[in-house]
Amino acid sequence: MKNNQTQTQGAIALLKSLIETPSFSSEEDKTALLIENWFNQNEIPFKRENNNIWAFNKCFDDSKPTLLLNSHHDTVRPNQAYTNDPFKAIVRDGKLFGLGSNDAGGCLVSLLATFVHFYANETLPYNIVIVASAEEENSGKNGLNSVLKHLPKLDCAIVGEPTLMQLAIAEKGLLVLDVKVKGTPSHAAHQNEDNAIYKTIPVMDWFKNYTFDKISEQLGPVKMTVTQINAGKQHNVVPSECDLVVDIRVNDCYSNSEILEAVKVQVNAEVTPRSMHLNASSIPIAHGLVQAGIALGRTSYGSPTLSDQSVLSCKSLKLGPGDTLRSHSADEFIYVNEIEVGIELYIKIISDFLKQ
Repeated sequence: MKNNQTQTQGAIALLKSLIETPSFSSEEDKTALLIENWFNQNEIPFKRENNNIWAFNKCFDDSKPTLLLNSHHDTVRPNQAYTNDPFKAIVRDGKLFGLGSNDAGGCLVSLLATFVHFYANETLPYNIVIVASAEEENSGKNGLNSVLKHLPKLDCAIVGEPTLMQLAIAEKGLLVLDVKVKGTPSHAAHQNEDNAIYKTIPVMDWFKNYTFDKISEQLGPVKMTVTQINAGKQHNVVPSECDLVVDIRVNDCYSNSEILEAVKVQVNAEVTPRSMHLNASSIPIAHGLVQAGIALGRTSYGSPTLSDQSVLSCKSLKLGPGDTLRSHSADEFIYVNEIEVGIELYIKIISDFLKQ
């Protein structure tokens, strides 16, 4: 098996190829082929379903607990403000530019190199499984969630997302609600005390001002934001309904179902969730993975952004090279050195965890 330096060089080369291969959510078939080729080159058997690819360590043992390594190879569509070609891997001033370089290509290739480091070890106290997943950016049905049925019981996980290699030990969940306020349609010239638009005002005020009691130490309060509103077709007709979309970022003190029930009780409107499965997640600071990171000088924090952690039921740590503030930005980049350091830290944290 290749040494770590060679693996790091291979990881960077793979990332360049991933950047130059479009892989929008649900359209990742070509990057899936690149990852297949990478496994073949490293003589590692793998499985594939849709555009998800996964592999097990060589000496997998059903009697041992299992650690999951996961990151995704799909991307959003490029920001319109790009000045570089988003599909060209450009190295300049120590930065590797390109769509998906930071979110989450750098994490994925670093975890792949880390997996190779441990792959043939015959004395691991944990099994290690890696999943290069699809459809993370759109929370699609054919992403990591669709692969879990093929995996053994997962005891813990590292989810690769850009965290500057700091320890994201909690992550807010997401609940998107379609809210419909109904009224009585009429001609605008006539008196109407049941105007759906006017009835929407107190509903919007509630979402703006209501606070949930439980505040998370890592994630803070639940945050609710009205992000869309739609009503009416013409100036002289009072519409029969007014539609809102509400984005709710849920802390780890509540489940999505608890938040939904509270909204339904308080709000005078029809409330329909778009999905319920994107729950908040957390891992105790005393967990071995977290403690291994802290021992290496890493700091812990709560993350407001969503990842594939939301579909996992095991304890999971979000950790990876790159900076979340660069994600989905124009001229996205990752420092080449961040990948090198990321691989080193992944290996060290996992090694120290396995020794506990």
